[in-house]
Amino acid sequence: MKKRFTGIGVWLALMLAVYLIYSIAVNLITATPDMDYSEFVKAVKTRQVTAMTITGNNVTAELTDNRKAEVEIPSLETMQEDIGKEINEQMSDGTLRQTAHESNISWIAISNILSTIIVIAFMVILLGRRGGGGGFTKNTARLVYDKPGITFKNMAGADEAKRELEEVVEFLKNPAKFTALGARIPKGVLLVGSPGTGKTLLAKAVAGEADVPFFTMSGSNFVELYVGVGASRVRDLFAQAKKCKPCIVFIDEIDAVGRQRGAGLGGGNDEREQTLNQLLVEMDGFADNDGIIIIAATNRPDVLDPALLRPGRFDRQVVVDMPDLKGREAILKVHSENKPLAPDVDLLEIAKATIGYSGANLENLMNEAAILAANRDHTQITRRDIEDANLKVMIGSESRSKIISDKEKRLTAYHEAGHAVITRLISDDTHVHKVSIMPRGRAGGFTLSVPEEDKKYTSRNEMLTRIMELLGGRAAEDLTLDDISTGASNDLNRATEIARQMVVKYGMSDIVGPVSYDDGGEVFIGRDFAHSKPYSEKTAAEIDSEVKKILVERYAKTKQILTDNMEVLTKVAEKLIEKETIDNAEFEECFNIEKGGNENAGN
Repeated sequence: MKKRFTGIGVWLALMLAVYLIYSIAVNLITATPDMDYSEFVKAVKTRQVTAMTITGNNVTAELTDNRKAEVEIPSLETMQEDIGKEINEQMSDGTLRQTAHESNISWIAISNILSTIIVIAFMVILLGRRGGGGGFTKNTARLVYDKPGITFKNMAGADEAKRELEEVVEFLKNPAKFTALGARIPKGVLLVGSPGTGKTLLAKAVAGEADVPFFTMSGSNFVELYVGVGASRVRDLFAQAKKCKPCIVFIDEIDAVGRQRGAGLGGGNDEREQTLNQLLVEMDGFADNDGIIIIAATNRPDVLDPALLRPGRFDRQVVVDMPDLKGREAILKVHSENKPLAPDVDLLEIAKATIGYSGANLENLMNEAAILAANRDHTQITRRDIEDANLKVMIGSESRSKIISDKEKRLTAYHEAGHAVITRLISDDTHVHKVSIMPRGRAGGFTLSVPEEDKKYTSRNEMLTRIMELLGGRAAEDLTLDDISTGASNDLNRATEIARQMVVKYGMSDIVGPVSYDDGGEVFIGRDFAHSKPYSEKTAAEIDSEVKKILVERYAKTKQILTDNMEVLTKVAEKLIEKETIDNAEFEECFNIEKGGNENAGN
């Protein structure tokens, strides 16, 4: 209903604007010059007036040259004495028209009254004034009293986070069990995790399990153009929540309102900081807000104000991490419940091939697979549909209409063969799943390598191996075509970034030493903008030298391995030129060496 009235207000505002523009235009077009009474008398006597309208002591005269003139007369009696005879004669012979007297209320006065009424109605509807408090400052939180239909059973891949939040649910269901031992209910729970890991879904599941009133609102809804509006909305939100406690208030993307105060260049945002101050007071101030649990979600905890993160406000920080193998398989089962899968689909195999995928990525993967299956007129989603959907999600759609010259096709084939052969020879925990020279998205070709298992940490040798895998395409071009292309630009960027992290962040350089010079990777304006580098120019030169040394050494080693295995490299490239896309089995057919070929690639 509120949205309906707001829509009416917008239409009234548009109508008012059109009316005012029309009134101004009409006034400009029909503007009439003033005429003295003496000139008017002279004009009547010389028969230059063809019509006149009398309104009180004002006369609108129409002249023979089609002009109009406004005349103020002393009185009707005076005008009758001065030109009454002439008016009667001209009216008798039809050369003058006289309109009957009108009301003293002019059209301009009526239009002003109507304009005032429209403006007042517009302001009342738009601002929604009720009982002295402006609806403009009311919070826009949506209150859900019944279960939203999502519980912990619908959540997969976040077992640790669910276990921590089960205590909150139990507190809401049976608070006496905890208060009897002197425990107090947590005032706030901060869900921290990468985008797509299911923070919002987890908050909905908490509400569904607890079966208590649940307010949901985005952090950006608090911040408005006018200073004080956000703080007023915070007060109103907690006033409503107190009436429904115990309850849950969920604030999504809290970093929109909870960023560090005074962190703006040249001063902070007064509106946002006032809103944050009010939120801090409401969460843990003089007001009694027991029974109200704030659940907030963010993927940028590093920019939040320290006062917001202290115990008593957000007592707990729950990390919602990327799902592991078991979690990915469980998520795939959830998102394939209403999808008919073909017998050749193995969800565990898909989970192994999607390391690093979040819950949102996996949901998107299954949806894209269903769309592909429908476009291919399949009655079930096949393994091929899911594999093609995975490539589409990771790299982009296949560009079959793009015409590729033989020279460029050969260059791409050797480039991708270089990646694949190096990965096969030096990596013990990664296997080549598919290689293609068909353009996808912005890539001219791709080599899809799948890790054997999830890893939380990466060793120095593994990082060096990854650099060599990235440099394999460039090295293959250099060896076989006596030239290099721009196709390796992204590979070089990624390899350089890994080398720099080894030196600057992880202390893996013997020259620079076990020291971290990492600055966090992102500049937070106001806090970091004016800060200088945490190391000297000499150290900076050493860092650059070590990064270059790592890349040059790895590149030379990569070229040597490909030189020693040139026959295999050529076989793979020629097969790619012939078939455009090869799978793992076809790729392995090109090798006449045992798996022990890693002796060529010692780190």
